[in-house]
Amino acid sequence: MKTILIVDDEEKIREVVVSYLQSEGYQTVEAGTGIKALEWVRRGNIDLIILDLMLPDMSGENVCKGIRQFSPVPVIMLTAKVSEDDRVQGLTLGADDYVVKPFSPRELTARVKAIMRRAQDDTLLAETISFQSDDLSIQPSRHEVYKKGNLVNLTPNEYKLLLIMARHPNRTFTREQLIEKVLGFDFEGDARSIDQHVKNLRQKIESDPKKPQYIVTIFSVGYQFKGGDAL
Repeated sequence: MKTILIVDDEEKIREVVVSYLQSEGYQTVEAGTGIKALEWVRRGNIDLIILDLMLPDMSGENVCKGIRQFSPVPVIMLTAKVSEDDRVQGLTLGADDYVVKPFSPRELTARVKAIMRRAQDDTLLAETISFQSDDLSIQPSRHEVYKKGNLVNLTPNEYKLLLIMARHPNRTFTREQLIEKVLGFDFEGDARSIDQHVKNLRQKIESDPKKPQYIVTIFSVGYQFKGGDAL
């Protein structure tokens, strides 16, 4: 049974979300503060987090930033902020989705289920796939990625994006194709969302993110994985 952490200082909102999630078979735990949320994540066994950005002790953005220092657990940000810049900032911090208040509990539950499916759909035929003499390697059985032998902490969407492209070296993916494969066909954002995930991924796997060797931009089309032949 998957466990979802709901982080919101409004008890009524937590009650509604918990009710819908439990009706879908999820186990839930709750936190009303950022500090409590971090404590839950550090304990482990959290499969997804629904995170309100307006918390009494610290901002949800800082909570997300803190989580990303030690955990790739999926995060859905829940907020009244509606601007495109706010959404992009959330993705920059490592969020996997962004739901604006007031929200439909049914829609939120659908987004949770979609992220859970994407997080699990990460199989790769090879036990390990490596590029450029182990400069970059992926171990799907462990859900781990290494850069020069060091473990890279990727979010589920970053990991999914890398797997999809690494399985098809030299294939050009349009932004729309990557959005559908990584974020889901029902994603309602724009192309900047996938651009931000690519940017985040480059920061973690490229020796020089400004001159990427692995994920390169194909002008006016999308992106292509260039890593040499897999070993």
